[in-house]
This record gives sequence, structure tokens and C-alpha cells, in this order.
Amino acid sequence: MGYRVVVAGATGNVGREMLNILAERQFPVDEIAVLASRRSLGTEVSFGDMTLKTQDLDTFDFEGWDFALFAIGSDATKKYAPVAAKAGCVVIDNSSLYRYDPDVPLIVPECNADAIHQVSKKNIIANPNCSTAQMVVALKPLHDRARIKRVVVSTYQSVSGSGKDAIDELWDQTKAVYNPTADYERKVYPKDIAFNVIPHIDVFLEDGSTKEEWKMVAETKKIIDPAIKVTATCVRVPVFVGHSEAINIEFEDHLDEDEARDILRESPGIMVIDKREDGGYVTPKECVGDFATFISRIRQDSTIDNGLNLWCVSDNLRKGAALNAVQIAEVLGREVLKKG
Repeated sequence: MGYRVVVAGATGNVGREMLNILAERQFPVDEIAVLASRRSLGTEVSFGDMTLKTQDLDTFDFEGWDFALFAIGSDATKKYAPVAAKAGCVVIDNSSLYRYDPDVPLIVPECNADAIHQVSKKNIIANPNCSTAQMVVALKPLHDRARIKRVVVSTYQSVSGSGKDAIDELWDQTKAVYNPTADYERKVYPKDIAFNVIPHIDVFLEDGSTKEEWKMVAETKKIIDPAIKVTATCVRVPVFVGHSEAINIEFEDHLDEDEARDILRESPGIMVIDKREDGGYVTPKECVGDFATFISRIRQDSTIDNGLNLWCVSDNLRKGAALNAVQIAEVLGREVLKKG
């Protein structure tokens, strides 16, 4: 006996990836419904060997469905998530709307799967920000061993984190460099992204940080430990898919780089590729389509007591969004719904 599953926002990058991952991981689906806004109504999407037509999110009846994967943005989620939850359909939401709600669990299964038992409070589970998800997968096993005091992270985030229009913008701007007669209109980013980097993701806050940076701070504290201090600088780079992060960690106790490497090798969801030679590390291009979070460049930081540096790379459409949502659904099924 399997599950009745809804994917809302099925025509977007993350929604399509959710369908791919449900099929790849052979999630026990008895019935699946794919939803979209009216402008995308009837658009066909793939689920394994099946082709599905999208239904109208606005009129869909969530009664009798086990859970819904939402990839529709905060505004639409605010309207439709309570409707689904009230109908008894558990919402696994990819937007930022519920991440900081104390009654909504924010889950990365490798880190805090036990939080799934809080779902009964609102029938909603939050998926973390893409840049946070891959980082906490690496931090949690190290924190369990040596207690993390402080994290300094600089991100190198791909344009797919901003959606399809951003991918098109990078493509159009890149072509225009080689063909100066080609016109393009900048719509997504405040400055050119092709052959450039932009130290600005999401809106600016009063303290000079951006909301993306604030998200990494707040979400790391909620998922792992509120005592951890985090400071982040988030940068958009001209990469289509795959987020990278340079992470500096200060621990309460000494942790040798070799032991850290061994711990990470044994940790779920992580692949360690760390050879001190040309090409002995992973780049975002190499992680596309993979389930793992890749860790490289593990080394002692000699400028502080108990410090380590590492390089962290992951497919942001997978672990940063769709994969984590499906993993949450797997935990939900195993620990709460218990049907599959």
C-alpha cells in the first residue's frame, strides 16, 4: 500500500526535480497529482515512464491525499498550505514562509529527522534554504564530535537558485558577449551575471546583511544548535546549477583534520573527495544530478584554536530543494504515516 502524493508547482525547476527524484528513489506512490497555476494548466510533466497533465491548484481538493510537496513560492504557499493542511494532507514546503515558525519543524533528515514528530502541530514541514541544507549536512556530524562555536561561510551560488528566468538571463548575457549584436534585457539581477559575481542575494536588511545571509544564520541555529554563531556572505556566480561554499569552523574541542575527514566519510549524505593534488576536489559542474553533498579541501586553520576549513559543493536543485523534500517525505512515511 503506497501513498497519494501531490506535487504543487510541478512545472517549475524544483517541481520537475521533485517528480524525477520520487521516481528515481522508487517512492511508494499509489496515485500522484501534479498542480500548477492556471497559466500553466494542462502542461505535461514526466513522472518516471508516465506523462501527467497539471491540474488547477486553485480548485484542487486535498481531502484524502497523504502529503503535498510544495514548490510554489511564499505568496502562493500562504494561501494554499493551510487549505491542504486542514484537509489532512501534510505539506512539505520548499518556500521560506514557515521555516522560522516555532510550531513548524525545519528538517534536514541527516541532521534532525526526529523533528518529524512535531508535524502534528500544523500539518506542515519546512524545507530549508538551499545554501543552508548542504552546509548543515557537513556541520552536524562534526558538531556532534567537537561542538561548533562559530561558522564563517562564503557561498558561491548558481543562478538556478533564482529560477528559470535567471538561467535564461545568464545564457542570454553570455551569448551577447560573443555576439555583441545580440540584445538582452536584464530582468533578474541588478548587475550582469555573465563573467561576473554579485555579492547580493535576496533583499538587504538594516544591518547590511542580506536576507539570504540571515536565513543561513537562523536556519543553522534551528536545525543544529541555537548556540552556534554563524556569519555568512552569499554571492551569486555565473554557474547554471550547483552551489559551493567555503566554510571555516571553530570548535570548542580540538578536532584533527584526519579525524574530521574520517567522520565525514562515514556520515550519511556526504561524499569526501579530498586529494591534495591538481583536480583532487569537486566543483559544482561535477555535482549536478547527484544526491550527495561533496566535501573537499579539509584542512586545519592555524590562525585560531580548534579551527578547520572545508569546501562544500552540492546540486542546489537536489539536496538544496527537491531531494531534501523527498527525503522528508520518506521519513514522514516511515515514522508517522506508516503506509509504504
